[in-house]
Amino acid sequence: MDEWQKDQPAADQKMKDSGKNSEQPVTACLFSAAFFGALGSSFIYGYNLSVVNAPALYIKAFYNRTWMERYEEPLRAETATLLWSVTVSIFSIGGLLGAVSVTMILKRLGRKGTLLLNNIFALIAVLLLSLGESAKSFEMLIIGRFIIGVDSGIALCALPMYLGEITPRHIRGSIGQFNAILICFGVFTGQVLGLPELLGQETRWSYLFTFLAFPAVLQLCVMPFLPESPRYLLIERRDEAGAEQAFQRLLGKKDVSQELEEVHAESRAQDNVHTASVLQLLRSQAVRWQLITIIVSMACYQLCGLNAIWYYTNGILRDAGFADNIIPYITLTTGATETLAAIISGLVIERIGRKPLLIFGFVSMAVFFSLLTVFLHFQDSMSWMPYLSYVCILAVIASFCSGPGGIPFVLTGELFEQSYRPAAFMIAGIVNWLCNFAVGLMFPFIQEALQAFAFLVFVVVCVLGSIYLYFVLPETKNKTFMDISQSFAKINKIPVPSPGQETELVLSWLVCDRELAGSSQ
Repeated sequence: MDEWQKDQPAADQKMKDSGKNSEQPVTACLFSAAFFGALGSSFIYGYNLSVVNAPALYIKAFYNRTWMERYEEPLRAETATLLWSVTVSIFSIGGLLGAVSVTMILKRLGRKGTLLLNNIFALIAVLLLSLGESAKSFEMLIIGRFIIGVDSGIALCALPMYLGEITPRHIRGSIGQFNAILICFGVFTGQVLGLPELLGQETRWSYLFTFLAFPAVLQLCVMPFLPESPRYLLIERRDEAGAEQAFQRLLGKKDVSQELEEVHAESRAQDNVHTASVLQLLRSQAVRWQLITIIVSMACYQLCGLNAIWYYTNGILRDAGFADNIIPYITLTTGATETLAAIISGLVIERIGRKPLLIFGFVSMAVFFSLLTVFLHFQDSMSWMPYLSYVCILAVIASFCSGPGGIPFVLTGELFEQSYRPAAFMIAGIVNWLCNFAVGLMFPFIQEALQAFAFLVFVVVCVLGSIYLYFVLPETKNKTFMDISQSFAKINKIPVPSPGQETELVLSWLVCDRELAGSSQ
């Protein structure tokens, strides 16, 4: 026992040194995994959020023309509205299905395998969306939108999980923000390609959907040569050699014993050695408040009002006196603002932290939504008021992308240990897509009833979300997954390991190491 106690300070010092030595530059392998993973996943999701806006009139004309050729009568207004509503909203239904099915796929194929398989959905959707016009089938467009929704639902669960598991903890937030950055860049790309000079024409709009094949094929070509999540390999597949090789490539160093030791410690500390089901996650007291936190943050992500902003943007620009033919160019500032704010957030997240950025983002949105309400109310009384309204719109977008636009996905990967993580992402995805669908369904009615005061609903959501996060969410930057889980131990009313228990755990590791060393000799 005395001998073990002599070895304990050395073990403690080794763990401290591991924290210091881990702060090393991002390797080309890690950057490639983050970029190409997000390009074939988040980028496609963001692109599909904006791509149908520019060709909307041409797609509706195609629907009417096809209906006329089939049934020799014009498409009735209510039928046309229904077809277009289905075309837009079925994307969310597909996303919900993708989120529901992702746990099963992740368990069988792993993180990288799921991302690769997902490209098949993207390419099938590309074929349907691109060939629908030439085949004179609006059904192909609707089915294509549904399948690309499935792709997005899977991607928004699998990618943040993959990024969180391959990244050292001191840059986990920055790498995790690749998800948000590529979503914003996808939105911006859809806006640019939808300009009349490019693909936003009656004879070219189908090529807007063909473009989706580019990021999918690029990811299919690159991802097979990048590592699988070492945490998945070690904890779920028991492949220590594969995990060691993956860590070596991702971190760019030979000695990864400290990283392997951290994953082993997490594995030993888990209640479930196997992947937990959604029902097990919902029943577990050990992760109850982590789950509530993720549900709240993901609901606020969709219900904070950013999607509703797009309903007002063009109208405000028209009221400011801008001609319809230049409005698409001015609205490019929204996509550019999104992308720039997301990049800045990724650069500062490891210095400022997740919690301050989230709260700052929601509080700022509440402030600018309140100002926007005032400006919209007095918009007709002063000619320059619409310009202030548009500045508020840009400020709301920047506030959203500074934290709420990406950090909920990062937190979903950080608040749960390995066995609970797939089920947690599935629940987060379901909440995300249900709230997305609810906003699209309910906001037109809220807008009609409250007019300019509709944004006050989102002020309430942002304020309540900020209050909850302030009192419940711990800061997670530069913490191990075990440390984060223990931060919730008190509120979950589960025992926290005492210093004596932790000492016994360290000593048991030393004994195991010695026994293994002896057996190898």
